[in-house]
Amino acid sequence: MTEVRELFLLQLGTVREVGVPIPAYLLKVGPDDQYVLVDTGCARRVIGDPESHFVVTEDDHIAGQLQKLGLTTGDVTTVVVSHLDPDHAGANDEFPHAEFIVQRAQREHARSSGLFRYEWYRDQWDDPRLRYREVDGDVELRPGLTLLECGGHVPGHQAVLVELPETGRVLLAGDAWMRGTEAETRPMTPFDVDEAATRRSQRRLADLAEELGVALVVHNHDIEQWATLRRAPQSYT
Repeated sequence: MTEVRELFLLQLGTVREVGVPIPAYLLKVGPDDQYVLVDTGCARRVIGDPESHFVVTEDDHIAGQLQKLGLTTGDVTTVVVSHLDPDHAGANDEFPHAEFIVQRAQREHARSSGLFRYEWYRDQWDDPRLRYREVDGDVELRPGLTLLECGGHVPGHQAVLVELPETGRVLLAGDAWMRGTEAETRPMTPFDVDEAATRRSQRRLADLAEELGVALVVHNHDIEQWATLRRAPQSYT
């Protein structure tokens, strides 16, 4: 039986140049209402910064989004890291009490590659106070909550497969499948590190979604899709 009871889609601002949403996802799990967060968005220092690549207000920041749900950062026990890009892991330092789950390949790449996008907020995600648990490949964290390794956009990127009691299966595809395009025709960006692996991972997620009868695939930066989705404080159950 699934332990995931509720899914909240959080929009943590937008990417300034293109206006696409910066997403995160909050899961209410277990009989004791624990909270699992997927990604943390941008760093606090981005709030209101007109020079930043990201547009973030106090309300957009992860702390503000949680506050709207009557929660604080201290209510989050686990943070799943899809990857360590600045719009996904920039506020990791807001959760020093939580356990972070990251693919080993992603953390190693972020710490050793020297890519500017990692280094930009490295003090946020590589904070020595943070407790990371590194995993390899697909992992079932708990019933109804599975991590899917889908590297390519960056090595060790991971998506999240959630099973809800009413909605059914929901795939939080992350940046491995950013828009509702086919893997073969997906436009590549300078941020996709490995084109062949990116397309292979997207195809794998699409095939898995079809095989499992996934009810909803959520794409991270799809502005058209996000306009149609149920966002916090509304939820999927």
